[in-house]
Amino acid sequence: MKIVANGVAYHVEIYGHGDPLLLLHGFTGSVESWKWLVPKWQHQRKLIMIDIIGHGLSDSPHDSKRYEIEHVAADLEEILKQLHIEKVNVLGYSMGGRLALTFAVLYSHRVNKLILESSSPGLKSDEERRARIKSDEALALEIETYGVKHFIEKWENIPLFATQKRLPPIVQECIRTERLRNNAKGLANSLRGMGTGKQPSWWDRLSEVTIPTLLICGELDEKFCQIASEMARLMPNAVVSKISDSGHAIHVEQPEIFVKIVDEFI
Repeated sequence: MKIVANGVAYHVEIYGHGDPLLLLHGFTGSVESWKWLVPKWQHQRKLIMIDIIGHGLSDSPHDSKRYEIEHVAADLEEILKQLHIEKVNVLGYSMGGRLALTFAVLYSHRVNKLILESSSPGLKSDEERRARIKSDEALALEIETYGVKHFIEKWENIPLFATQKRLPPIVQECIRTERLRNNAKGLANSLRGMGTGKQPSWWDRLSEVTIPTLLICGELDEKFCQIASEMARLMPNAVVSKISDSGHAIHVEQPEIFVKIVDEFI
């Protein structure tokens, strides 16, 4: 279905019944990232899957400021209003995790439990943020100049996704197909508007997030496990679950374990 939130049309898919769970995919993803969860959870949860602005079948506005993470969090709140849903559990992966955390900071009254997979609160220093904004702008220009296919071939070979090379070829092909469905303008503006350097740093506000929070990381993704450990020390009700033999995308690399730990936490 299409839901227009603050002037942007979002593609939303809903499955199942029970406690609502909002699912937020990573950069270059879409609702397709979560479809495998439907048969596992549809009898116990209402799964709300959204193509984040600039991705999938949702709008890709030309103004990159419209992609700013606070605006997108406000869009999520509007979508929940239109669906007549008061509170949700929220699960976000990577970029979707940064959005999920932003939503929890700004709209804590809307969140029951928070699950962040391979996520961060942003960058700590102005220097780090400036450097990241510069590199993201270069990447955005590359996407616009050479197209999505060229970018995805480069993106899927960065060190962050090295462990996904161990996945069966058919799984890798499904991920590639999902990524290729995106458009250049949407991906470029997503980097410009809600990239890690552009978003506010939430490190100083983590102590305010009293919602029960599960921080999931793959032990082979040392950077994000370190971030998760630092976050847990600052958040009053957060626990870390480090998954063995997994990298950045635990829901893809260790799906059965992923389902089990999320089930137990919720």
